[in-house]
Amino acid sequence: MAIQKYSLPFSPDLFEGRIFASEPKRGDVVVFRFPPNPDIDYIKRLIGLPGDKVQVRDSVLYVNDKAVERVPDGAFRADDQYDTGADVPVFRETLDNGVNFDTLDQFPDSRGDNTREFIVPEGHYFMMGDNRDNSADSRFDVGFVPAQNLIGRASMIFFSLGNDTSFREIWKWPTNLRYDRLFKGVE
Repeated sequence: MAIQKYSLPFSPDLFEGRIFASEPKRGDVVVFRFPPNPDIDYIKRLIGLPGDKVQVRDSVLYVNDKAVERVPDGAFRADDQYDTGADVPVFRETLDNGVNFDTLDQFPDSRGDNTREFIVPEGHYFMMGDNRDNSADSRFDVGFVPAQNLIGRASMIFFSLGNDTSFREIWKWPTNLRYDRLFKGVE
């Protein structure tokens, strides 16, 4: 990744573009500034590079008209407000470069399971969340992410709260901190 104005605290306008630029790779989990409101940070998986065609058809992700391999990989149970009492199917996806990761697909007919074809413009990227039915990503509000909005690659989970606990609710941290996720590497 590169250093650019959003990589620095308070996003000072010290320079244009990016320095020490290295291009992100398909499958990287990336922290970026939300294009409609750069005061908000998002974290999603990079799916589409400049020039790529991205589409979801019948819950299957297609990149450049080629289906991304998708195989069942168990189940997941939420531990927060989204806990429906039912297990959510997990699928292991493998991109063309060998990067693989788990995705959740609770509702196979949700609005994100059949999309139009997106052609990623030059200087932009297409991001998707691994929780496909509960992700504001490039299929929806996020849109294409300009290169200058990239902050960096996510490599470790530093802090994680469960049970829909707000970061400001410090008194709830001891019982809602997800200790098993702390300092865990991001796939």
